[in-house]
Amino acid sequence: MTDRTDTEGGTLSTHVLDAALGQPAADLRFTVRTADGTALDGITDTDGRARVPAHLPPGPSSITFDTGAWFAAQQRTTFHPEVQVQFLLDAGEHHHVALLLSPFAYTTYRGS
Repeated sequence: MTDRTDTEGGTLSTHVLDAALGQPAADLRFTVRTADGTALDGITDTDGRARVPAHLPPGPSSITFDTGAWFAAQQRTTFHPEVQVQFLLDAGEHHHVALLLSPFAYTTYRGS
């Protein structure tokens, strides 16, 4: 992937919290799909955070969290095997997709 300037692309980060336990969701795998069809895989750190290390093209994008495998690794059941958040990535802006997660519910918002 070529590096783009801030006027051509946007940046993306995420933060996932396990709302049921009140802890960061560490080691949660996710995939970002960009407007040009690129797929980028990532994993949250010990604080439940991750930053996509590239500028992304503007347009419709998504981030899909592999919540089923994450809960299974903890021997917990979940209603949602994955959580997909679709959003519009604006050129030259930073986008932060926050996810509050529990086994049977989730909420998301654009953070800062």
